[in-house]
Amino acid sequence: MVVLLLRLIILAAVLYLIYKGFKYLFDPKRKLELAHEKADYYFHDDSNNPRKNFFITYKGLMFQGEKYLGETERSFDVVSIFIWPHDPSRLQGFTIEDFRFLETEVRSNYPHARIDWKSPIRELLEKDRME
Repeated sequence: MVVLLLRLIILAAVLYLIYKGFKYLFDPKRKLELAHEKADYYFHDDSNNPRKNFFITYKGLMFQGEKYLGETERSFDVVSIFIWPHDPSRLQGFTIEDFRFLETEVRSNYPHARIDWKSPIRELLEKDRME
């Protein structure tokens, strides 16, 4: 009886470790960190929860976006988004096209949202619009 109970405990422990391993491998935050280290593009967002911020990593720089819920013509949706870089000192080498690409990616998920960038990106994009 004790041997059977011990086998069940070992089997449960092995199944739990396998479950935790799969959960770790498919964790979106881990994928975000991996893409950030490799300087790849990755968009991490819980689109079902408008209170949770989203994260974008692009060219080795992490951006964070804050979503605001509001009223559209027929429903409530995310209507305003503020995006800022975590480390503005690493913006060297970024172009206006890079920021336009990021805006396009965000708009594909939130088509009704107005996207605002925090300084210094906002000033760069305003200069481009005036030209």
